[in-house]
Amino acid sequence: QVQLVESGGGLVQPGGSLRLSCAASGTRSDFNMYIMGWYRQAPGKQRELVADIVSGGSLADSTTYLDSVKGRFTISRDNRKNTVYLQMSTLKPEDTAVYYCNGRTPVGAMYWGQGTQVTVSS
Repeated sequence: QVQLVESGGGLVQPGGSLRLSCAASGTRSDFNMYIMGWYRQAPGKQRELVADIVSGGSLADSTTYLDSVKGRFTISRDNRKNTVYLQMSTLKPEDTAVYYCNGRTPVGAMYWGQGTQVTVSS
């Protein structure tokens, strides 16, 4: 069974930085084929895709970002460690949410982590 475990959330002041990590287990040897993403859900709002990443093999990985985080957040992955990261900089109060790691297989199976709280407040 595939499991995703997030870590790295917490309380940070506006303008600060955090790095989220998501460690995958149970993916056997094909983690590199998973489309990995970070979603977030703020109170009273729908869950939204923040960023996702597709391994490029010998080429660069392919990434997409929510417009409001472009230039501030960076998604990356280490396939040797079965881990995906979200580096968040210049954080704003509106970034406050529960952040969820998501993994999708080439055949469409989808997995979620339990979520990690990010709170941006002075």
